[in-house]
Amino acid sequence: MLERYSRPYVVVLLRRACDSLRADIRAGRDAADGVELEIERRALAAAARERHARPAVAVNATGVILHTNLGRALLPEEAIESVVRVARSPAALEFDLASGRRGNRDDLVEEDLLALTGAEAVTVVNNNAAAVLLALNTVAEGREVIVSRGELIEIGGSFRIPDVMAKSGARLREVGTTNRTHLRDYADAIGPETAAILKVHTSNYRIVGFTADVSLEDLVGLAHERGLPVVEDLGSGALVDLSVYGLPKEPVVAERVAHGADLVTFSGDKLLGGPQAGLIVGKRELVDRVRANPLKRALRCGKLTLAALSAVLKIYRRTPEIERVLPTLRWLTRPLAEMEAVGAAAIELLRTTLGAEFELELRDSTAEIGSGALPTEPLPSKVIAICHGSLGPDAIATRFRSARPPILGRIEDDRFLLDLRGIFDPATLVPGA
Repeated sequence: MLERYSRPYVVVLLRRACDSLRADIRAGRDAADGVELEIERRALAAAARERHARPAVAVNATGVILHTNLGRALLPEEAIESVVRVARSPAALEFDLASGRRGNRDDLVEEDLLALTGAEAVTVVNNNAAAVLLALNTVAEGREVIVSRGELIEIGGSFRIPDVMAKSGARLREVGTTNRTHLRDYADAIGPETAAILKVHTSNYRIVGFTADVSLEDLVGLAHERGLPVVEDLGSGALVDLSVYGLPKEPVVAERVAHGADLVTFSGDKLLGGPQAGLIVGKRELVDRVRANPLKRALRCGKLTLAALSAVLKIYRRTPEIERVLPTLRWLTRPLAEMEAVGAAAIELLRTTLGAEFELELRDSTAEIGSGALPTEPLPSKVIAICHGSLGPDAIATRFRSARPPILGRIEDDRFLLDLRGIFDPATLVPGA
């Protein structure tokens, strides 16, 4: 073991093995082949288990395309190659090759983002929550920001807009009611302490029925009349009109900029289909202030993120059929017939691997985009439903989760389901294949 691993690591493995064996002995389970051999066996087994890099690569058959717990968007090949290239070599991250002087890392993505959004200036941080935090801290620290009560959303992990706002140093001023907010509510709330109006896209839920909200155009008209900026948190933030692909329309960043929003924030790893990042685009004077904020350094992205983001943005600008190149759009626009063919092939492989005791059925179902995007818009999908006479769905899920790589599905109607929307190779659904 000392020839293969460092001494401190071997010590840790042996101590853990001793602790494990002591616990078994106390429970009445003795080492069959002797204590020393058992300690060695357990230490070697632990080393073998830990040999795999983390996080573990997994198969996403959950039916959630942008699964937050699985890292959201998959990167296109061009972005992966770009990350690998700068990971193994020095890169001109903040170095201007033309002048030989220090540069700005935002320059790596600025040209493409300006072209795609129509904004005057851009900057990038490590996620959209950071983008909202930084924007509000820049324009409203110590002062009030007006938000509709119906837009005080909570996102995954119990992070809430009011909490992010509080950490930014801005003071929340709620207006309207949960289901109805009018322009006069904003107008009446504006006072000497007002620093900005915040509009939040309620991407992870919908209020239907007796509702009213204020359009961005009307908010901008009021705010600019009173000398205030409008900050819009789009959450997912699409760079293209998804309705072109037969999907429900989500707000397009360029349209929000054109409607007059002074700062727009959105995620890089959701509908954009890139790496985790928070993008801030808008008026140059405000973006320059954001860049000069000391918090910007604490929230900035590294070279791997910027390399991936740059590659993805170039796909948007240069590639004619981006749905063939971007994995997120490929998953979203996938034909049902293609999923059905993959499912039929996967069932044949699974029957051979699992045995006759398992019942397998190809069914119609629905998938979802995930990460708060289009929560009320299910996507037609195909699933393989798996059941067993004596094993419950949790036990079946555990078996698939224990595969290498783990295969993650979902449980529905007392059946374990493997959703096929994101599965392109039938063999990936077979444990041990």
